[in-house]
Amino acid sequence: MAKVSVYNMEGKEVGSVDLNDAVFGVEVNEHLVHMAVLQYLANNRQGTQKAKTRSEVSGGGRKPWRQKGTGHARQGSIRAPQWKGGGVVFAPVPRDYSFKLNKKEKRAALKSVLSDKVNTESLIVVDELKFDEIKTKSFAKVMTNLKVDNGLVVLADNDANVVLSARNLANVNTTPVNNLGVYDVLKAKKLVVTKDALEKIEEVYA
Repeated sequence: MAKVSVYNMEGKEVGSVDLNDAVFGVEVNEHLVHMAVLQYLANNRQGTQKAKTRSEVSGGGRKPWRQKGTGHARQGSIRAPQWKGGGVVFAPVPRDYSFKLNKKEKRAALKSVLSDKVNTESLIVVDELKFDEIKTKSFAKVMTNLKVDNGLVVLADNDANVVLSARNLANVNTTPVNNLGVYDVLKAKKLVVTKDALEKIEEVYA
């Protein structure tokens, strides 16, 4: 069972906590992590691209000239793909790129990236994150104290003061435990988790 230090908002070590091996000590499954990232990116694609085929562009109902005797190549329509203003041969159409992963696969992928953060010493546990007012400077100071310049902050609940204080920081994002995703964890260099959020993660995913 891995043990990590717990820090306060000033960046000072105030204790330690044992991590549940069922969540933070699993073998990293790179294939499932890869599939989870692909799913996230594919599900975010709009798929609204569209171009017209020769049957959809306007005009071209008449044969431009007779079949034989003109010296030109035979043509059936001025809206064929080789003509200026003609339709596209294999035109893209709106489509849905999304696909599904099994619930167990999603959970296994998330556990893999969480375990990887522990293995690379990129997991920081904070005893609490509390702000009396919405102030970006205060949140930035906490991140500086924790030596985090690019990270994901995981909260037990959607605390408005914390979320809004972090919103203007370019390389720091916040998320509640119930929205925790593989892609967000993987993209962040450091994972900052409050003690309450850590307990909630172990409760949900253990």
